[in-house]
Amino acid sequence: MPDGKPCRARTLPGMPYCRAHLGPLHHRRALSVREFLSEWRRDVERAVARRATGRPMKGRYDEDLVKALLPLALPLYNWYWRVEVHGVEHIPAAGAALLVANHSGTLPLDGAMLKVATLKEHGRNPWLLAADLVFRVPGLREITRVAGNARADREETLDLLRKGELVGVFPEGFKGIGKGYRKRYQLQRFGRGGFVEMAMEVGCPMVPVAIVGAEETYPMIANARPIASLFDLPYFPITPFFPLLGPLGVLPLPSKWIITFGEPVPTAQYGPEAAQDTQLVLETSEGIRQTVQRMLREALTRRRNTVL
Repeated sequence: MPDGKPCRARTLPGMPYCRAHLGPLHHRRALSVREFLSEWRRDVERAVARRATGRPMKGRYDEDLVKALLPLALPLYNWYWRVEVHGVEHIPAAGAALLVANHSGTLPLDGAMLKVATLKEHGRNPWLLAADLVFRVPGLREITRVAGNARADREETLDLLRKGELVGVFPEGFKGIGKGYRKRYQLQRFGRGGFVEMAMEVGCPMVPVAIVGAEETYPMIANARPIASLFDLPYFPITPFFPLLGPLGVLPLPSKWIITFGEPVPTAQYGPEAAQDTQLVLETSEGIRQTVQRMLREALTRRRNTVL
């Protein structure tokens, strides 16, 4: 679905996309356990060999490393949180696009699971935008970039979109991920619509994404603002288990997750100049927010309770 337009090629059996648009991490047929382990070993060997021979990626996306590490996240994805994915066919198989998702859960585990879900169920790497806080931490900055993510910077995001990449944004920012448990699944403001401006400037579609399950992993009942200020953090969470249980309180709870990709919202019909129309940008941003809110309510009705 390049530029939001469906590909006319025949789809693969049981899949929403054709062989030409099958993502780099999605297999063209089911693998046996032996084949899977053999391929995983080759991925690990390639990732290790690059570093052993002095050929690092220098902060660039390392597909071999991601393929080597992805299976390590699958136990959490498949068995602990039992992630259920709907609407994967709405992710464009090629060309620039924005995944616009809700943000929640105290720690950005929703971003990690969105990354795994997109790679595993579709194949494209979503360049998730991370806050400057992530890039101020030595080591974490390099890991974030090598894993195929980017800083939430306008020019950096536009560069990715102009290259035809799939980009994931969380317009709520810290207002969403740091909200209290009483406000769970209540979307916060989507800012000033910067993500809409970039989509219009490039002419790419926006795919609304609703993530259910992250809210219950670390239910934040209070925010210790003095401690947050001391460490220059946007918030310092107090949960029923942290800091009361010490390190054990850091373990996330085994909630049931549902990730839903909605129908793409095109922007090419507006033209690049529409990015300067503040009223149109705000109306479009609010429309996306309401769509994600509706998708959250629908997913919550499908989920019998927080753990099933």
